[in-house]
Amino acid sequence: MSYTKDQISNRKFDVVIVGAGGSGMRASLQLARAGLNVAVLSKVFPTRSHTVAAQGGVSASLGNMSDDSWEYHFYDTVKGSDWLGDQDAIEFMCREAPKVVYDLEHMGMPFDRNPDGTIYQRPFGGHTANFGEKPVQRACAAADRTGHAMLHTLYQANVAARTTFFVEWMALDLIRNEAGDCVGVTALEMETGELYTLQAKTVLLATGGAGRIYQSSTNAFINTGDGLGMAARAGIALQDMEFWQFHPTGVAGAGVLLTEGCRGEGAILLNSNGERFMERYAPTLKDLAPRDFVSRCMGQEILEGRGCGPNKDYIHMKLDHLGADTIHKRLPSVYEIGVNFANVDVTREPIPVVPTIHYQMGGIPTNINGQVVHTVNGEDRPVNGLYAVGECSCVSVHGANRLGTNSLLDLLVFGKAAGDHIIANNKPGTPVQDLPANATDLTLARLNRLESAQSGEYAQDVANDMRAIMQAHAGVFRSQEVMNEGVKKIAELRARVANIGLQDNSKVFNTARIEALEVENLMEAAQATIESAAARQECRGAHLVRDYEHDVTHPTCPLGRNDAEWMKHTLWHSADNSLTYKPVRMKPLTAETVPPKPRTF
Repeated sequence: MSYTKDQISNRKFDVVIVGAGGSGMRASLQLARAGLNVAVLSKVFPTRSHTVAAQGGVSASLGNMSDDSWEYHFYDTVKGSDWLGDQDAIEFMCREAPKVVYDLEHMGMPFDRNPDGTIYQRPFGGHTANFGEKPVQRACAAADRTGHAMLHTLYQANVAARTTFFVEWMALDLIRNEAGDCVGVTALEMETGELYTLQAKTVLLATGGAGRIYQSSTNAFINTGDGLGMAARAGIALQDMEFWQFHPTGVAGAGVLLTEGCRGEGAILLNSNGERFMERYAPTLKDLAPRDFVSRCMGQEILEGRGCGPNKDYIHMKLDHLGADTIHKRLPSVYEIGVNFANVDVTREPIPVVPTIHYQMGGIPTNINGQVVHTVNGEDRPVNGLYAVGECSCVSVHGANRLGTNSLLDLLVFGKAAGDHIIANNKPGTPVQDLPANATDLTLARLNRLESAQSGEYAQDVANDMRAIMQAHAGVFRSQEVMNEGVKKIAELRARVANIGLQDNSKVFNTARIEALEVENLMEAAQATIESAAARQECRGAHLVRDYEHDVTHPTCPLGRNDAEWMKHTLWHSADNSLTYKPVRMKPLTAETVPPKPRTF
């Protein structure tokens, strides 16, 4: 069976949103309430999107528990990003934070409450009061199921607004016309195997991250970087893909996330000597230092032989001193995860944890309105008709390292901002642009190559080799030699991706076809990551390269960070596997610039 143009059905919308997680549904809600004809595509039922796995909270300087301000939040986020975040975008996000959280509260999101009825807030890594002086309670939480509560709240609001959902549909490629405008997407209905063109005035990508390029990941199996693959194939650069966050507390051996809310509530990390080692590395913030920092400290303890267990290959996280009542009230999912995935009762004993891949700081370059941009002569220019929000985008508010709880905030702020911008620029009554004659050529070529390659490799064999390479060559600790080897191995793997075949050519819910298409998207994310990482010859945020490490007193590169040469964003181009760069925006909207300084805690 092969796909042909005459089998393709066409539908028209004002806006097509690819992805029904937090950012996609926040944008769709804004658009549906304004009366636009919106289609939201999702590979899974909306409340199964990966936002549901977020646990600890959403950051906003409400000041319900102690003195706080958006200026403190802004400073923490700039410092957390290791000065690679764009300060105008960071200011915008931090100023908007209280508004978007109160919006959710008014929609009925079941936040935990203080005795006076205000939203409960807990401390979180890297969030401080008075510009780094002490930890602050800024994470607005619904126990340890904040993402779950948020996703269900947004879904219910979208149902009320009559948003149209296309469940179990996979977007395949962006459609751009000769002028470079985005005029729609091609998509596969997974249940029937039928191919469609979805024509739209605007396409918004909200496809989440690509954490499945790694072997050990907290990411769901659906997180295959589909939006990144679509953008890369359509000639759009991917930004800052060398920066991947390893969450300090994944369950050892399972990779399942244990929220940073554990340490926010008072959990501590211990080595094999029973020592609370973070007091040595971060005397002020201790266990609540930013994630990249804590992950490296844990890795260092293990490398120096102070890991726990028979193989000394993990760290203990101790919660039992918090008391069973607090754990069951504030961290009920953590208790369940401990029992189910580690056979540990966290109310009685410590749980084994290791740093586990969690979040991509890079993605599709956008501005603060969510518009996808391409850089021409150092200037960002919007791609007409194309937006991206959430983890698949790079605004960049997270720079080289994201602070915990800023991800859910990112979804809300830029999902709403993109919706508002689309509404403001929508011209009622204007027709959708015509599709170009070659609108479906790329998609048909990809699908029909799979159909005809019955003797090719199995997609998951190729994907597993990719994950092993990425885990070994772009981990917590990196070296130039190891990254260079990874570049060669991933380049060789690309040829194998082109040789993937299908033994089953049936149309109805053919998961083998879906997985093969996903591996093509993973390939784009993996090559963008390893190429960008090998080129960046410094240490910054989550990118620590042993060759360039220095101590904090180094005159030009404190802690290995080389601002003179590397305070710039990486842009990877898929067509010719090349890199270009653009400057970091250091000027905020209204605040004073936060000047670079050594990043200590």
